[in-house]
Amino acid sequence: MTPPPPNPSQGICVYCGSRDGSDPAYRKTACQLGTGLGQARYPIIYGGGSVGLMGALADAALAAGGAVTGVIPQEMVAREWAHSHLSELLVVDNMHQRKAAMAARASVFVALPGGFGTLEELSEMLSWAQLEFHSHPLYLINTCGYFDQLLAFFDHCIDQQFASPSHRHLLKVVDSAEELLAELPPYT
Repeated sequence: MTPPPPNPSQGICVYCGSRDGSDPAYRKTACQLGTGLGQARYPIIYGGGSVGLMGALADAALAAGGAVTGVIPQEMVAREWAHSHLSELLVVDNMHQRKAAMAARASVFVALPGGFGTLEELSEMLSWAQLEFHSHPLYLINTCGYFDQLLAFFDHCIDQQFASPSHRHLLKVVDSAEELLAELPPYT
């Protein structure tokens, strides 16, 4: 799968959990990010779910007047996991198509806390950046240190010479939605 070229007029792709997690700060951060992106008029592209951090992000962005596109496989729609009030819902055949459609619509990628799916999506975009298949900004919002062990693993990869030290800087780590929002240029 070949990633698309950068397009600065595209939106923000957000990877996050379909659960709330154990700390209320995770949901609060998702809501703050959704509200901030919605107010700034950045289009959001995400996994299309209605629950967990996914639902919180989408609901907050929509309430702030933002546009939200969900991309979800048909099997998840059949399980009634799709958000029914989005600006746009793209239904695809499988997870590979989902990731490709999300990547094609975004020029910035952000990961909030989440599980295996969030990790897989973030890892793919990080790998593509390492291979210079794209030059889109990648952000990780490390709410309450959620990703500390993952970041330690990345450092371990570099220490063991499976990645170059320069690759560590492909992923910008911030502690809050506010910090991320302050780094984004005005949407054009």
